Amino acid sequence: MRTGSKVGIAMAAMVFACFLASNPMAAFGQSPSQSQSAAITAAEAWAFAKQGSPGAPTASAATPNPHQLVHVAGSTRTYTQAQIDDTIPDWFPQDHPAMPKIVSTGHKPVVEGCGGCHLVNGAGVPSTAALAGLPRAYILEQIAAFRADERGVSTVATLQTMPKEARGLAAADLQLAADYFSKMKFLPHTRVIETATVPKTHWHYFVLRPDGDGARESLGERIIETPSNFQDYAANSDRVSFIAYVPPGSIERGAIIASQGVHGAQTCESCHGGDLQGVGNIPPLAGRSPTYIVRELILFRLGKRTNPGAAPMRAEVSRLTLQDLIDVAAYAGSRKS
Repeated sequence: MRTGSKVGIAMAAMVFACFLASNPMAAFGQSPSQSQSAAITAAEAWAFAKQGSPGAPTASAATPNPHQLVHVAGSTRTYTQAQIDDTIPDWFPQDHPAMPKIVSTGHKPVVEGCGGCHLVNGAGVPSTAALAGLPRAYILEQIAAFRADERGVSTVATLQTMPKEARGLAAADLQLAADYFSKMKFLPHTRVIETATVPKTHWHYFVLRPDGDGARESLGERIIETPSNFQDYAANSDRVSFIAYVPPGSIERGAIIASQGVHGAQTCESCHGGDLQGVGNIPPLAGRSPTYIVRELILFRLGKRTNPGAAPMRAEVSRLTLQDLIDVAAYAGSRKS
């Protein structure tokens, strides 16, 4: 994701970390135990994106030269750092149909281009939703939820980006964006790896970046998702890939939850379809970022997603532990869309 977008545009997903601690008990269904409440609140450290800084042992804090020419893997195009910071680069125009202006540039200063945060092909990154292949009606429903303050974002005084963006969208632009992204084929770009230890990481431009000194630490009850190539990520390459490290056994446990249910909760497949491919207006989960999935599950668990369509999810997720949420996210992310 381009650096200018990261610095100047607060992505909706990242702001939720600011208010997790303010309501650690679920607002719908059964209340979590004290230990689960603490575990879910603690998960904000890894699940909710932060701006962060280069401050790792081997990372340079030098400001990029705005005239520096930037390339990304597989593209024949070149942009300057200033262009990447100020515009939305289109590294692979052959990968997508013609973009409507609302996706490619937006209508500044009222509305930013959707591609700045969600990528021009709608693939998204761990801190933003993957819009490609979502049902058109679902996209429209979520924009309505943002406009009505039913996604929890604008409860944060300092960052209200998505409600502001949603309210600034003209009706015609909203229809164009929903058509564009819903017709796009989603291509999974996250490799899910089970492991007990992971590289030590730090937040940098809203993603966890390995420190660079080779140090590792215990994964524990977390998901750590990092770009395979940080420079391509920073340059907003829409072909950037990610590695999601998940706890050993989590994919198998998640498969059981998805197909059989747990703690009295309904199976994930009963609504999201076999292999989590989505059904009707219910979104697909297969192949999407495990970090994004678990973050949204936490928001359901805390009652922060309050639009009417979210009620069934709040009820089901209220029965799950943090480990259950991690397991389901790991399994969903490992599936092929």
